[in-house]
Amino acid sequence: MIPLSGRALVPAALAVLLVGCGGGTTEQSAGETPARSAATAPAPAQPSAKSPRPLERSVPVGLRIPAIGVDTPVMRLGLASDGTVEVPPLTDDDRAGWYRHSPTPGQVGPSVFLGHVTVGTHGDGVFRHLARLHRGERIEARLENGTVAEFTVTAVRTVAKADFPTDDVYGDVDRPELRLITCGGPLAGEEYRDNVIAFAELSR
Repeated sequence: MIPLSGRALVPAALAVLLVGCGGGTTEQSAGETPARSAATAPAPAQPSAKSPRPLERSVPVGLRIPAIGVDTPVMRLGLASDGTVEVPPLTDDDRAGWYRHSPTPGQVGPSVFLGHVTVGTHGDGVFRHLARLHRGERIEARLENGTVAEFTVTAVRTVAKADFPTDDVYGDVDRPELRLITCGGPLAGEEYRDNVIAFAELSR
């Protein structure tokens, strides 16, 4: 089993983050706001002295991001037979997935969600507009115990898949955080060239 926190959260998961974001039969929407580059993206914010108290463990069942029109059920993702992290299936009712070997939202550590940018012939994926998120916008994780964990976006980065920032995404943190991951950038054959990563911290 992969540990729940720390840099070991996933060496194997990189293979999935480098591929498996939905593949591209749908081009990016005309007029879409360009994603921030890794070189210009702000670093995730430092912990505040008034950070909210971490929550008890409870599995996420829904994810809502009002600024980009996301309101999705959440499925659990584990490991595939080759040791890489599973990704949600390509279906017309595309959903986000939570990597179940990461902390649940509100626990200390990075809680990791994956979603497609496109779902082949089905069209747009659930994280299609993840790159449009801005610092300060809200993400809500609905938990199995009825709690809603509210997070605030601290940074959105677009990085080349070859330069995926493993430590920034999976490294130890001393507070509850989220990582939302999808693909982005131009298509290179059947795959997108980049990854889009949204970072968020628990706000209440």
